[in-house]
Amino acid sequence: MTKGEQTRQRIIARAAPVFNVHGFAGTSMEQLTEAIGLQKGGIYNHFPSKQALALQAFDYAVGLTAARFAAALVGKHSAVDRLLAIMGVLEHYVDTPTLAGGCPILNTAIESDDAYPALRERAQAAMTDWHKLIGSTVKAGVQRGELRPAADPRVVASVLTAGMEGALMLSKLYDDPIYMRRTADHLSAYIRSLAATPS
Repeated sequence: MTKGEQTRQRIIARAAPVFNVHGFAGTSMEQLTEAIGLQKGGIYNHFPSKQALALQAFDYAVGLTAARFAAALVGKHSAVDRLLAIMGVLEHYVDTPTLAGGCPILNTAIESDDAYPALRERAQAAMTDWHKLIGSTVKAGVQRGELRPAADPRVVASVLTAGMEGALMLSKLYDDPIYMRRTADHLSAYIRSLAATPS
């Protein structure tokens, strides 16, 4: 990796938590220069705009979560165990988020909505990847006879992501992890109920 590429990666890594905490609109160039340790010109040498940096910072933040998913799935072979591991990653966001500010997809989806279409598309693509991860796990589990034939990959993906992201929002709003704990307990039972022979 060249020196320029190293600097670019350092900028992204230091900008990501700033955007995740303050949002795209709420992040000033002053906050970015302070966090990154470069003047505005130094940042713009590597990124043509604040939005270009925000998009790369979002990708970096999502990549941290993807790495957690990958680590959590090591050694997990059954569909139920894999689904519980995926859910566990999201559950631990309450206590140990991958980045200051919580879930980047949730934060970006709420802020971007119709105001920042490029960020909205990025958040949508990242959530679609989560849906595919969950959906493919369910599909494989049905094919192997581990999960009930009626288990619908799209439904399971929707229920798990909506439940966990909603729980993250409530836990953050009330500064109380109980919302996540209750939701995780409920969804764990839901996942186990999908097994061909529920435990």
